[in-house]
Amino acid sequence: MRWLRRLLGGRRVQLDPGRQQTLLRDAQSRYGTHARVRFPDQVEALTAALDSDDGLVVAARIVSQVADEAHVDLQAQAQEIHRRTGRRLLVHRRNYRPLWVEAGHALRWPLFALPSGFHPYAQVTAAVTVVGSRAPRLDRVTDPNPLLTRVFEVLDLTTAAWEYGRVRVDTDAAALADRLILSAGQVLAAMDDPPRLPPAVRELMRRNNTVSVHDPNGPRAVGGINLGARMRENFLV
Repeated sequence: MRWLRRLLGGRRVQLDPGRQQTLLRDAQSRYGTHARVRFPDQVEALTAALDSDDGLVVAARIVSQVADEAHVDLQAQAQEIHRRTGRRLLVHRRNYRPLWVEAGHALRWPLFALPSGFHPYAQVTAAVTVVGSRAPRLDRVTDPNPLLTRVFEVLDLTTAAWEYGRVRVDTDAAALADRLILSAGQVLAAMDDPPRLPPAVRELMRRNNTVSVHDPNGPRAVGGINLGARMRENFLV
């Protein structure tokens, strides 16, 4: 694996675990709904703060932790639904769409209440942006394959929640989806042997509908996003 050869070979980068912990603590404490700052401004500030190899490690950790916490939450929700109704719901990380199709409004989108406190429109959007912008350096600090899998997981969760989970598509939600798509494409482009796209992504790429995007502070539609077109632009290269 190229990433391991780089870690062990002459191109090893100098990383500072202490610096990484400081960056991670700052990301948790300074950003999110309690910050009283617009999400786009938070994303810009945190993206700049993580613009280094240590920041890239932290960004990768945030994305992976968010995906792991969301999976645990969905498993717990599925178990609770089974306890109350007798319905058995299958939770597959490679493709969450069948779960959302089956359960629909009975599920709660887990990204709004993660144990880590990371918010999808603040820390997650910033972390994904850093992962994409620094994608050529990913294999010098970590294995990009499982990280790309986690990026696709969060993308799957985001788009399925729009369609089945009653998550409102505002400009912050659209920014998250757009950064996920763009960054996944940047990571794919930086890989020597990119993996096959997951089922949920392939399904959405066959579509060509535009979703209305709303003002975060009101009901007015201010634009739209065509997920299938954006994915085709970034993944079919």
